[in-house]
Amino acid sequence: MRKNSTKNQRVNQEVLRELSDIIRTEIKDPRIAPMTSVVNVEVAPDLKTCKAYISVYGDEEALKKTLEGLDSAEGYVRHTLAKKLNLRNTPEIRFLGDRSISYGVEMTKKIEELMGDTSSDE
Repeated sequence: MRKNSTKNQRVNQEVLRELSDIIRTEIKDPRIAPMTSVVNVEVAPDLKTCKAYISVYGDEEALKKTLEGLDSAEGYVRHTLAKKLNLRNTPEIRFLGDRSISYGVEMTKKIEELMGDTSSDE
């Protein structure tokens, strides 16, 4: 199975959906920030490993603590994922931080500041 095959894309979407649901509703670790979202998931073609890109609304410390909490709950997440998905192998999950949402918010603020400065000059 190639990395960008239709089957792999469907598996990625299913894992993303279920992983988001598990993190949102089933994990009760206080280290995990309430505004945590799964941005993207890359499941290897052999279904052995999975990279889950996690974004947290907050600072770097909140992201670090959330990743620690998710790493400690990886066994439970994997077990729950195996029950919800009918896959030959349940992938081993690596949680990685993703700052793209906060970067986008920062860029939007900077653009709005620049647009405000140019409109006041007129």
